Amino acid sequence: MRSLTKKRVTALVTAAMLLALGLVLPSLVGNIKEIGDSLLPMHLAVMLCGILCGGWYGLGTGLMMPFLRAVFFGMPPLYPNAVWMALELATYGLVIGLLYARGKAYRRGYLFFCLVSSMLLGRVVWGIAKAVLLGIGGKPFGWQAFFVGGFIDAVPGLLLQLVLIPLTVELLEKRKK
Repeated sequence: MRSLTKKRVTALVTAAMLLALGLVLPSLVGNIKEIGDSLLPMHLAVMLCGILCGGWYGLGTGLMMPFLRAVFFGMPPLYPNAVWMALELATYGLVIGLLYARGKAYRRGYLFFCLVSSMLLGRVVWGIAKAVLLGIGGKPFGWQAFFVGGFIDAVPGLLLQLVLIPLTVELLEKRKK
């Protein structure tokens, strides 16, 4: 019982730390929307949270982060941007956390599978949420906008995730041993 409580407290503290990191990381890119849309700084913290703390903590962190950032820093705009970002980030945290937990031990190839799976599902959720929310406002969001915004413009951030997340997890795994 005691070790279960200790694990939960550790996960909660780690999730809170990664939530705080996700709130300040966009400030490192100067809060410039175009750079943030390319480097995807909040995604890094949410994905690490899913891996380190579990999918449900990743989900919660991903849901809260854009709204807290909107309230504290004024970016992203609360509606509709923070809404679709929250759904996207929650998907990343949940999917990568649940998939990663199914692996019996750390393996780099499996981590890449978890990363790519969460990236694809998160982008699909982002596209659906953005299409619905923009559609409510009478603004179209078609396939071309989805492809360009979700993949082409995001290539630097996707590559950054594919490099930094495995590197960070590998360093943490080595430190654990």
